[in-house]
Amino acid sequence: MKALLVIDAQNVIVEHRDFSKELTKIKKTIKHFKTQNYPVIFIQQLEDSKESPFYKESAGAELHRSLKDFAEHIVEKNTPSSFFNTKLGELLDEFSVNHLFITGFNTEFCCLFTAIAAFDRGYKVTFIEDATGTVNTDENYEFPGLDIKDFIGTVLSWSNVIEVLYFDELEID
Repeated sequence: MKALLVIDAQNVIVEHRDFSKELTKIKKTIKHFKTQNYPVIFIQQLEDSKESPFYKESAGAELHRSLKDFAEHIVEKNTPSSFFNTKLGELLDEFSVNHLFITGFNTEFCCLFTAIAAFDRGYKVTFIEDATGTVNTDENYEFPGLDIKDFIGTVLSWSNVIEVLYFDELEID
């Protein structure tokens, strides 16, 4: 069975810049998965430290209003990997999932770590490159002209173990 992961679609990230294109693609993917009766699982970064932007009781840590109504299944995490010390593996076992689709935020951290961790656990993984987003820029990495999403997509694609697609390649309405 297939399942969709929506990683860290939280206010502190989504309100950082204009992610309307990414959010539209994520929402369309969610709707497609729901019409096919495939599980859609939201991953939410939550931390105990009040200094963290992901402090569990802060408005910033809440799922973004544009997607939160779709969140039937939520897995909490506190590291970049959606698998490390979480209940994600158990939930995927309950649904008999063998193929994960990755969307969400931050491309080069949580989405990347989760894709690799999923492969390491034996899942087929499809990374929807343009249905991910990041708050970081080429300036953060001191790498002028760096397209972070494209770079991560290329690295994963070259691995020959993780499928990388653009939203339009999913063949959904």
